[in-house]
Amino acid sequence: MAQSNAWIYKVVWILLIFNSCTVIEVQSLSHPLPAHVNLSISLMENYNKGLRPVKNLNKCTTVYIDIVLYAILSVDEKNQMLTTYIWYNQSWVDEFLTWDPKDYENVTQMTFPTNSVWIPDIFILEFVDIEKSPDVPFVSINNEGRIQNNKPIQIVTSCNLNIYYFPFDLQNCTLTFTSWIHPIEDINISVWKTLDEIKEDKNLFKNEGEWELLNLMPRYNMFNDEGEIFGEAKFDIIFKRRSVFYVVNLILPSTFLMVMDIVGYYLPPECGERISFKITLLLGYSVFLIIVSDTLPPTSIGTPLIALYFIICMVLLVISLSESILVVRIVQKKNFKTPVPNWMKKLVLEKITFLLCTKDLNKLNESRTLSSEVSWQNENSYAEELSKYNHVKIEDDRGPDEDILAIGGKPSIMTQILKEIASIRSYLEMSDDNDITRQWLQIVYVLDRLLFRLYLLLVLTYIVSLSVLWSNWDEPSNLLGSPD
Repeated sequence: MAQSNAWIYKVVWILLIFNSCTVIEVQSLSHPLPAHVNLSISLMENYNKGLRPVKNLNKCTTVYIDIVLYAILSVDEKNQMLTTYIWYNQSWVDEFLTWDPKDYENVTQMTFPTNSVWIPDIFILEFVDIEKSPDVPFVSINNEGRIQNNKPIQIVTSCNLNIYYFPFDLQNCTLTFTSWIHPIEDINISVWKTLDEIKEDKNLFKNEGEWELLNLMPRYNMFNDEGEIFGEAKFDIIFKRRSVFYVVNLILPSTFLMVMDIVGYYLPPECGERISFKITLLLGYSVFLIIVSDTLPPTSIGTPLIALYFIICMVLLVISLSESILVVRIVQKKNFKTPVPNWMKKLVLEKITFLLCTKDLNKLNESRTLSSEVSWQNENSYAEELSKYNHVKIEDDRGPDEDILAIGGKPSIMTQILKEIASIRSYLEMSDDNDITRQWLQIVYVLDRLLFRLYLLLVLTYIVSLSVLWSNWDEPSNLLGSPD
Protein backbone atom coordinates (compact mmCIF):
# COMPACT_ATOMS: atom_id res chain seq x y z
CA MET A 1 0.00 0.00 0.00
CA ALA A 2 2.83 2.32 0.82
CA GLN A 3 4.48 1.58 -2.50
CA SER A 4 1.28 2.40 -4.41
CA ASN A 5 1.02 5.71 -2.59
CA ALA A 6 4.62 6.55 -3.55
CA TRP A 7 3.89 5.97 -7.22
CA ILE A 8 0.79 8.15 -6.96
CA TYR A 9 2.89 10.97 -5.48
CA LYS A 10 5.43 10.68 -8.30
CA VAL A 11 2.76 10.85 -11.00
CA VAL A 12 1.19 13.90 -9.38
CA TRP A 13 4.65 15.64 -9.14
CA ILE A 14 5.34 14.97 -12.82
CA LEU A 15 1.93 16.37 -13.80
CA LEU A 16 2.57 19.51 -11.77
CA ILE A 17 5.97 20.05 -13.44
CA PHE A 18 4.43 19.55 -16.89
CA ASN A 19 1.64 22.02 -16.14
CA SER A 20 4.15 24.67 -14.95
CA CYS A 21 6.23 24.34 -18.13
CA THR A 22 3.08 24.69 -20.18
CA VAL A 23 2.16 27.88 -18.31
CA ILE A 24 5.64 29.34 -18.91
CA GLU A 25 5.46 28.54 -22.61
CA VAL A 26 2.02 30.11 -22.88
CA GLN A 27 3.24 33.19 -21.05
CA SER A 28 6.28 33.46 -23.38
CA LEU A 29 3.97 33.29 -26.36
CA SER A 30 1.81 35.98 -24.88
CA HIS A 31 4.92 38.26 -24.40
CA PRO A 32 7.12 38.05 -27.60
CA LEU A 33 10.84 38.89 -27.54
CA PRO A 34 11.99 42.47 -28.42
CA ALA A 35 12.71 43.20 -32.07
CA HIS A 36 16.47 43.62 -31.62
CA VAL A 37 16.69 40.26 -29.84
CA ASN A 38 14.81 38.53 -32.64
CA LEU A 39 17.03 40.36 -35.14
CA SER A 40 20.16 39.21 -33.38
CA ILE A 41 18.94 35.62 -33.27
CA SER A 42 17.94 35.75 -36.91
CA LEU A 43 21.27 37.21 -38.11
CA MET A 44 23.46 34.87 -36.11
CA GLU A 45 21.45 31.72 -36.78
CA ASN A 46 23.48 30.52 -39.77
CA TYR A 47 26.33 33.06 -39.66
CA ASN A 48 29.93 31.82 -40.05
CA LYS A 49 32.52 34.39 -38.97
CA GLY A 50 35.35 32.38 -40.52
CA LEU A 51 34.20 33.10 -44.10
CA ARG A 52 34.64 36.33 -46.02
CA PRO A 53 31.17 37.99 -45.93
CA VAL A 54 30.29 37.97 -49.63
CA LYS A 55 27.64 35.89 -51.41
CA ASN A 56 29.71 35.85 -54.58
CA LEU A 57 33.31 34.80 -53.97
CA ASN A 58 34.45 36.71 -57.05
CA LYS A 59 33.35 39.94 -55.42
CA CYS A 60 35.96 42.08 -53.58
CA THR A 61 35.45 43.34 -50.04
CA THR A 62 36.51 46.96 -49.73
CA VAL A 63 37.78 47.99 -46.29
CA TYR A 64 37.78 51.74 -45.63
CA ILE A 65 40.43 52.93 -43.18
CA ASP A 66 40.88 56.18 -41.33
CA ILE A 67 43.09 57.30 -38.43
CA VAL A 68 42.99 60.32 -36.14
CA LEU A 69 46.33 61.20 -34.56
CA TYR A 70 45.89 62.35 -30.97
CA ALA A 71 49.45 62.50 -29.66
CA ILE A 72 53.09 61.78 -30.42
CA LEU A 73 54.21 60.08 -27.22
CA SER A 74 57.91 59.60 -27.89
CA VAL A 75 60.52 59.74 -30.64
CA ASP A 76 63.48 57.38 -30.20
CA GLU A 77 66.18 58.70 -32.53
CA LYS A 78 68.73 56.09 -31.55
CA ASN A 79 66.50 53.07 -32.22
CA GLN A 80 64.55 54.82 -35.01
CA MET A 81 61.14 54.26 -33.43
CA LEU A 82 58.01 56.39 -33.11
CA THR A 83 55.30 55.93 -30.47
CA THR A 84 51.91 57.45 -31.28
CA TYR A 85 48.38 57.34 -29.92
CA ILE A 86 45.70 57.15 -32.64
CA TRP A 87 42.01 56.44 -33.09
CA TYR A 88 41.81 53.64 -35.66
CA ASN A 89 38.61 53.33 -37.74
CA GLN A 90 37.61 50.46 -40.06
CA SER A 91 34.50 50.09 -42.17
CA TRP A 92 33.32 47.34 -44.56
CA VAL A 93 30.11 45.67 -45.77
CA ASP A 94 29.02 42.25 -44.51
CA GLU A 95 26.44 40.88 -46.96
CA PHE A 96 25.21 38.30 -44.45
CA LEU A 97 24.28 40.88 -41.82
CA THR A 98 21.58 42.83 -43.65
CA TRP A 99 17.88 43.17 -42.81
CA ASP A 100 14.74 45.08 -43.61
CA PRO A 101 14.01 47.57 -40.80
CA LYS A 102 10.25 47.20 -41.40
CA ASP A 103 10.39 43.61 -40.22
CA TYR A 104 12.04 44.56 -36.95
CA GLU A 105 10.22 47.66 -35.74
CA ASN A 106 12.42 50.00 -37.84
CA VAL A 107 15.63 48.95 -36.13
CA THR A 108 18.48 50.30 -38.33
CA GLN A 109 21.47 50.00 -36.02
CA MET A 110 22.83 47.14 -33.95
CA THR A 111 25.92 46.35 -31.92
CA PHE A 112 27.49 42.92 -31.92
CA PRO A 113 30.43 41.46 -30.03
CA THR A 114 33.63 41.85 -31.98
CA ASN A 115 34.46 38.17 -31.68
CA SER A 116 31.15 37.11 -33.21
CA VAL A 117 31.59 38.72 -36.68
CA TRP A 118 34.16 38.53 -39.46
CA ILE A 119 37.03 41.02 -39.03
CA PRO A 120 39.46 41.78 -41.89
CA ASP A 121 43.09 40.86 -41.29
CA ILE A 122 44.46 44.42 -41.58
CA PHE A 123 47.74 45.20 -39.86
CA ILE A 124 50.42 47.89 -39.87
CA LEU A 125 53.62 47.01 -41.71
CA GLU A 126 55.81 49.23 -39.51
CA PHE A 127 54.82 47.53 -36.24
CA VAL A 128 57.83 46.81 -34.00
CA ASP A 129 56.04 46.22 -30.71
CA ILE A 130 52.74 44.90 -29.40
CA GLU A 131 49.97 47.45 -29.69
CA LYS A 132 48.34 48.71 -26.52
CA SER A 133 44.66 49.53 -26.67
CA PRO A 134 41.68 49.52 -24.32
CA ASP A 135 39.20 46.70 -24.78
CA VAL A 136 36.46 47.76 -27.19
CA PRO A 137 34.35 44.55 -27.40
CA PHE A 138 31.63 45.73 -29.79
CA VAL A 139 31.22 46.75 -33.42
CA SER A 140 28.40 48.78 -34.92
CA ILE A 141 26.27 47.36 -37.81
CA ASN A 142 23.52 49.08 -39.81
CA ASN A 143 20.72 47.47 -41.80
CA GLU A 144 22.77 47.62 -45.02
CA GLY A 145 25.47 45.44 -43.48
CA ARG A 146 27.94 48.32 -42.99
CA ILE A 147 30.21 47.48 -40.04
CA GLN A 148 32.27 50.05 -38.21
CA ASN A 149 35.10 48.92 -35.98
CA ASN A 150 36.60 51.87 -34.09
CA LYS A 151 39.16 51.71 -31.32
CA PRO A 152 42.00 53.79 -29.81
CA ILE A 153 45.44 52.19 -29.94
CA GLN A 154 48.97 53.06 -28.90
CA ILE A 155 51.42 51.84 -31.51
CA VAL A 156 55.22 51.67 -31.71
CA THR A 157 56.44 51.76 -35.31
CA SER A 158 59.75 51.99 -37.08
CA CYS A 159 60.55 55.27 -38.78
CA ASN A 160 63.51 56.68 -40.67
CA LEU A 161 64.26 59.65 -38.43
CA ASN A 162 66.64 62.23 -39.88
CA ILE A 163 68.13 64.44 -37.16
CA TYR A 164 70.77 66.13 -39.31
CA TYR A 165 68.99 69.48 -38.94
CA PHE A 166 68.37 69.13 -35.19
CA PRO A 167 66.84 71.14 -33.52
CA PHE A 168 65.11 72.37 -36.67
CA ASP A 169 64.38 68.88 -37.99
CA LEU A 170 61.29 67.90 -39.95
CA GLN A 171 60.22 64.26 -39.76
CA ASN A 172 58.03 62.10 -42.00
CA CYS A 173 56.84 58.75 -40.61
CA THR A 174 54.49 56.44 -42.47
CA LEU A 175 51.82 54.03 -41.23
CA THR A 176 51.00 51.39 -43.86
CA PHE A 177 47.77 49.38 -43.55
CA THR A 178 47.38 46.24 -45.64
CA SER A 179 45.91 42.72 -45.57
CA TRP A 180 48.11 39.90 -44.40
CA ILE A 181 46.86 37.07 -46.67
CA HIS A 182 44.14 38.46 -48.93
CA PRO A 183 45.19 39.91 -52.30
CA ILE A 184 43.41 42.79 -53.91
CA GLU A 185 40.90 40.43 -55.56
CA ASP A 186 39.57 39.53 -52.11
CA ILE A 187 40.21 42.58 -49.94
CA ASN A 188 40.99 46.05 -51.17
CA ILE A 189 42.09 48.93 -48.93
CA SER A 190 40.71 52.43 -49.35
CA VAL A 191 40.97 55.74 -47.50
CA TRP A 192 37.81 56.65 -45.66
CA LYS A 193 37.92 60.45 -45.54
CA THR A 194 38.83 63.22 -47.96
CA LEU A 195 41.81 65.54 -47.53
CA ASP A 196 39.60 68.35 -46.21
CA GLU A 197 38.09 66.10 -43.57
CA ILE A 198 41.53 64.89 -42.54
CA LYS A 199 42.70 68.49 -42.17
CA GLU A 200 39.84 69.07 -39.75
CA ASP A 201 40.86 65.96 -37.82
CA LYS A 202 44.33 67.46 -37.45
CA ASN A 203 42.85 69.92 -34.96
CA LEU A 204 42.26 67.00 -32.61
CA PHE A 205 46.00 66.65 -32.10
CA LYS A 206 46.35 67.17 -28.35
CA ASN A 207 50.11 67.04 -27.82
CA GLU A 208 51.59 70.41 -26.83
CA GLY A 209 55.04 69.05 -26.03
CA GLU A 210 58.18 68.89 -28.11
CA TRP A 211 56.56 68.00 -31.45
CA GLU A 212 54.12 69.88 -33.66
CA LEU A 213 51.94 68.06 -36.20
CA LEU A 214 52.11 69.69 -39.63
CA ASN A 215 50.16 67.34 -41.85
CA LEU A 216 48.60 63.90 -42.10
CA MET A 217 48.43 62.79 -45.71
CA PRO A 218 46.76 59.55 -46.92
CA ARG A 219 47.64 57.79 -50.16
CA TYR A 220 46.84 54.50 -51.84
CA ASN A 221 49.38 52.08 -53.23
CA MET A 222 49.57 48.59 -54.73
CA PHE A 223 52.49 46.19 -54.49
CA ASN A 224 53.34 42.78 -55.90
CA ASP A 225 54.28 39.95 -53.57
CA GLU A 226 55.05 36.53 -55.05
CA GLY A 227 52.87 37.12 -58.08
CA GLU A 228 49.88 38.46 -56.13
CA ILE A 229 48.88 42.11 -55.96
CA PHE A 230 48.00 43.61 -52.59
CA GLY A 231 46.47 46.97 -51.83
CA GLU A 232 47.66 49.23 -49.03
CA ALA A 233 46.72 52.57 -47.50
CA LYS A 234 49.57 54.79 -46.34
CA PHE A 235 49.30 57.67 -43.89
CA ASP A 236 52.27 60.05 -43.87
CA ILE A 237 52.65 61.76 -40.48
CA ILE A 238 54.64 64.97 -40.99
CA PHE A 239 55.76 66.73 -37.84
CA LYS A 240 58.53 69.06 -36.69
CA ARG A 241 60.36 69.75 -33.47
CA ARG A 242 59.64 72.87 -31.46
CA SER A 243 63.12 74.40 -31.37
CA VAL A 244 62.77 77.32 -28.92
CA PHE A 245 64.02 75.29 -25.96
CA TYR A 246 67.15 74.15 -27.82
CA VAL A 247 67.88 77.60 -29.26
CA VAL A 248 67.79 79.17 -25.79
CA ASN A 249 69.75 76.44 -24.01
CA LEU A 250 72.21 75.32 -26.70
CA ILE A 251 72.78 77.79 -29.50
CA LEU A 252 72.59 81.13 -27.66
CA PRO A 253 75.09 80.27 -24.87
CA SER A 254 77.55 78.97 -27.45
CA THR A 255 77.09 82.13 -29.50
CA PHE A 256 77.71 84.35 -26.47
CA LEU A 257 80.99 82.55 -25.75
CA MET A 258 82.10 83.06 -29.35
CA VAL A 259 81.24 86.78 -29.15
CA MET A 260 83.32 87.10 -25.98
CA ASP A 261 86.22 85.42 -27.77
CA ILE A 262 86.04 88.08 -30.51
CA VAL A 263 85.86 90.84 -27.90
CA GLY A 264 89.03 89.42 -26.34
CA TYR A 265 91.01 90.63 -29.36
CA TYR A 266 90.63 94.20 -28.07
CA LEU A 267 92.96 93.41 -25.18
CA PRO A 268 96.49 94.73 -25.94
CA PRO A 269 98.78 92.07 -27.48
CA GLU A 270 101.53 92.67 -24.91
CA CYS A 271 98.99 92.11 -22.16
CA GLY A 272 99.37 88.60 -20.78
CA GLU A 273 95.74 88.62 -19.64
CA ARG A 274 94.57 87.98 -23.20
CA ILE A 275 95.88 84.42 -23.14
CA SER A 276 94.41 83.82 -19.69
CA PHE A 277 91.08 85.16 -20.89
CA LYS A 278 90.99 82.92 -23.95
CA ILE A 279 92.06 79.84 -21.99
CA THR A 280 89.21 80.52 -19.57
CA LEU A 281 86.77 80.72 -22.49
CA LEU A 282 88.07 77.45 -23.90
CA LEU A 283 87.66 75.69 -20.55
CA GLY A 284 84.21 77.18 -20.10
CA TYR A 285 83.15 75.96 -23.54
CA SER A 286 84.42 72.46 -22.73
CA VAL A 287 82.32 72.38 -19.56
CA PHE A 288 79.34 73.67 -21.54
CA LEU A 289 79.65 70.79 -24.04
CA ILE A 290 79.76 68.27 -21.21
CA ILE A 291 76.57 69.72 -19.73
CA VAL A 292 74.61 69.76 -23.01
CA SER A 293 75.76 66.34 -24.20
CA ASP A 294 72.70 64.72 -22.60
CA THR A 295 70.39 67.12 -24.41
CA LEU A 296 71.58 66.14 -27.88
CA PRO A 297 69.64 63.25 -29.47
CA PRO A 298 71.64 60.02 -29.50
CA THR A 299 71.97 58.46 -32.92
CA SER A 300 73.95 55.67 -34.49
CA ILE A 301 73.70 56.98 -38.07
CA GLY A 302 75.10 60.31 -39.20
CA THR A 303 76.06 63.36 -37.17
CA PRO A 304 73.62 66.19 -36.46
CA LEU A 305 74.54 69.60 -37.79
CA ILE A 306 74.52 71.08 -34.31
CA ALA A 307 77.31 68.68 -33.28
CA LEU A 308 79.41 70.03 -36.14
CA TYR A 309 78.49 73.52 -34.95
CA PHE A 310 79.88 72.82 -31.48
CA ILE A 311 83.01 71.15 -32.85
CA ILE A 312 83.80 74.04 -35.20
CA CYS A 313 83.19 76.56 -32.40
CA MET A 314 85.73 74.67 -30.31
CA VAL A 315 88.18 74.70 -33.23
CA LEU A 316 87.70 78.46 -33.63
CA LEU A 317 88.46 78.99 -29.95
CA VAL A 318 91.65 76.95 -30.31
CA ILE A 319 92.66 78.96 -33.39
CA SER A 320 92.02 82.21 -31.52
CA LEU A 321 94.15 81.06 -28.60
CA SER A 322 96.95 79.98 -30.97
CA GLU A 323 96.94 83.40 -32.65
CA SER A 324 97.20 85.12 -29.29
CA ILE A 325 100.13 82.91 -28.27
CA LEU A 326 101.89 83.74 -31.55
CA VAL A 327 101.42 87.47 -31.03
CA VAL A 328 102.64 87.36 -27.45
CA ARG A 329 105.67 85.36 -28.57
CA ILE A 330 106.56 88.09 -31.08
CA VAL A 331 106.07 90.76 -28.40
CA GLN A 332 108.73 89.10 -26.31
CA LYS A 333 111.26 89.62 -29.14
CA LYS A 334 111.63 93.24 -28.10
CA ASN A 335 113.00 92.22 -24.73
CA PHE A 336 115.93 90.44 -26.38
CA LYS A 337 116.88 93.62 -28.31
CA THR A 338 116.97 91.59 -31.51
CA PRO A 339 116.76 93.77 -34.59
CA VAL A 340 113.77 93.24 -36.86
CA PRO A 341 114.76 91.27 -39.99
CA ASN A 342 114.53 93.19 -43.25
CA TRP A 343 112.21 90.65 -44.87
CA MET A 344 109.78 91.03 -41.98
CA LYS A 345 109.88 94.81 -42.28
CA LYS A 346 109.05 94.65 -45.98
CA LEU A 347 106.39 91.99 -45.53
CA VAL A 348 104.65 93.38 -42.47
CA LEU A 349 105.37 97.11 -42.44
CA GLU A 350 104.90 97.58 -46.18
CA LYS A 351 102.77 94.93 -47.84
CA ILE A 352 100.49 93.94 -45.00
CA THR A 353 99.94 97.53 -43.91
CA PHE A 354 98.99 98.37 -47.48
CA LEU A 355 96.61 95.42 -47.48
CA LEU A 356 95.09 96.58 -44.20
CA CYS A 357 94.93 100.19 -45.41
CA THR A 358 97.13 101.30 -42.47
CA LYS A 359 99.21 104.24 -43.68
CA ASP A 360 100.50 105.88 -40.50
CA LEU A 361 102.43 103.32 -38.47
CA ASN A 362 103.28 105.84 -35.76
CA LYS A 363 99.60 106.19 -34.89
CA LEU A 364 99.20 102.45 -34.83
CA ASN A 365 101.06 102.10 -31.53
CA GLU A 366 101.29 105.71 -30.47
CA SER A 367 99.24 105.19 -27.37
CA ARG A 368 101.35 102.21 -26.28
CA THR A 369 104.78 103.78 -26.87
CA LEU A 370 103.65 107.06 -25.36
CA SER A 371 102.92 105.38 -22.06
CA SER A 372 106.45 103.94 -21.88
CA GLU A 373 108.06 107.28 -22.76
CA VAL A 374 106.05 109.04 -20.11
CA SER A 375 107.09 106.47 -17.53
CA TRP A 376 110.77 106.97 -18.46
CA GLN A 377 110.45 110.75 -18.18
CA ASN A 378 108.86 110.35 -14.77
CA GLU A 379 111.71 108.15 -13.66
CA ASN A 380 114.31 110.73 -14.84
CA SER A 381 112.59 113.61 -13.11
CA TYR A 382 112.26 111.50 -9.99
CA ALA A 383 116.02 110.70 -10.11
CA GLU A 384 116.93 114.39 -10.46
CA GLU A 385 114.67 115.36 -7.57
CA LEU A 386 116.11 112.56 -5.48
CA SER A 387 119.65 113.76 -6.31
CA LYS A 388 118.85 117.31 -5.23
CA TYR A 389 117.14 116.11 -2.10
CA ASN A 390 120.04 113.89 -1.11
CA HIS A 391 122.58 116.64 -1.82
CA VAL A 392 120.74 119.11 0.40
CA LYS A 393 120.21 116.50 3.04
CA ILE A 394 123.87 115.59 3.18
CA GLU A 395 124.99 119.27 3.38
CA ASP A 396 122.57 119.88 6.23
CA ASP A 397 123.87 116.90 8.15
CA ARG A 398 127.54 117.76 7.82
CA GLY A 399 129.14 119.43 10.77
CA PRO A 400 131.13 122.64 10.51
CA ASP A 401 134.39 120.85 10.91
CA GLU A 402 133.73 117.47 9.27
CA ASP A 403 132.33 116.13 6.02
CA ILE A 404 130.93 112.63 6.40
CA LEU A 405 130.74 111.67 2.70
CA ALA A 406 132.98 114.35 1.19
CA ILE A 407 136.64 113.54 0.64
CA GLY A 408 139.10 116.36 -0.09
CA GLY A 409 136.30 118.79 -0.81
CA LYS A 410 134.83 116.59 -3.58
CA PRO A 411 131.03 116.03 -3.97
CA SER A 412 129.36 113.31 -1.88
CA ILE A 413 129.37 109.66 -3.04
CA MET A 414 125.56 109.52 -3.25
CA THR A 415 125.49 112.49 -5.57
CA GLN A 416 128.01 110.88 -7.85
CA ILE A 417 126.01 107.65 -7.97
CA LEU A 418 122.79 109.45 -8.88
CA LYS A 419 124.57 111.36 -11.63
CA GLU A 420 125.96 108.16 -13.04
CA ILE A 421 122.50 106.57 -13.05
CA ALA A 422 121.04 109.59 -14.82
CA SER A 423 123.79 109.48 -17.42
CA ILE A 424 123.15 105.76 -18.01
CA ARG A 425 119.43 106.42 -18.43
CA SER A 426 120.05 109.19 -20.91
CA TYR A 427 122.48 106.99 -22.78
CA LEU A 428 119.86 104.23 -23.03
CA GLU A 429 117.25 106.66 -24.23
CA MET A 430 119.60 107.91 -26.93
CA SER A 431 120.50 104.41 -28.04
CA ASP A 432 118.84 102.39 -30.81
CA ASP A 433 117.09 100.08 -28.36
CA ASN A 434 114.07 102.30 -28.26
CA ASP A 435 113.77 102.14 -32.05
CA ILE A 436 114.04 98.34 -32.00
CA THR A 437 111.29 98.12 -29.42
CA ARG A 438 109.08 100.46 -31.41
CA GLN A 439 109.60 98.43 -34.60
CA TRP A 440 108.71 95.17 -32.88
CA LEU A 441 105.59 96.74 -31.41
CA GLN A 442 104.58 98.02 -34.84
CA ILE A 443 104.99 94.54 -36.32
CA VAL A 444 103.04 93.00 -33.47
CA TYR A 445 100.12 95.35 -33.85
CA VAL A 446 100.04 94.94 -37.63
CA LEU A 447 100.05 91.15 -37.30
CA ASP A 448 97.46 91.29 -34.54
CA ARG A 449 95.17 93.37 -36.71
CA LEU A 450 95.70 91.02 -39.65
CA LEU A 451 94.97 87.92 -37.59
CA PHE A 452 91.91 89.55 -36.07
CA ARG A 453 90.46 90.34 -39.48
CA LEU A 454 91.26 86.87 -40.77
CA TYR A 455 89.55 85.40 -37.71
CA LEU A 456 86.50 87.60 -38.27
CA LEU A 457 86.38 86.50 -41.90
CA LEU A 458 86.57 82.87 -40.84
CA VAL A 459 83.78 83.30 -38.27
CA LEU A 460 81.54 85.14 -40.74
CA THR A 461 82.09 82.45 -43.37
CA TYR A 462 81.21 79.80 -40.83
CA ILE A 463 78.04 81.65 -39.76
CA VAL A 464 76.86 82.10 -43.36
CA SER A 465 77.56 78.46 -44.22
CA LEU A 466 75.77 77.21 -41.13
CA SER A 467 72.81 79.50 -41.78
CA VAL A 468 72.49 78.22 -45.33
CA LEU A 469 72.61 74.61 -44.16
CA TRP A 470 70.09 75.17 -41.38
CA SER A 471 67.81 77.16 -43.68
CA ASN A 472 67.28 73.95 -45.68
CA TRP A 473 65.76 72.13 -42.71
CA ASP A 474 62.35 72.36 -44.41
CA GLU A 475 63.80 71.35 -47.77
CA PRO A 476 61.31 68.50 -48.26
CA SER A 477 58.54 71.08 -48.63
CA ASN A 478 56.74 68.76 -51.01
CA LEU A 479 55.85 66.69 -47.94
CA LEU A 480 53.51 69.46 -46.87
CA GLY A 481 51.65 69.56 -50.13
CA SER A 482 48.91 67.39 -51.52
CA PRO A 483 49.64 63.84 -52.49
CA ASP A 484 49.69 62.82 -56.12
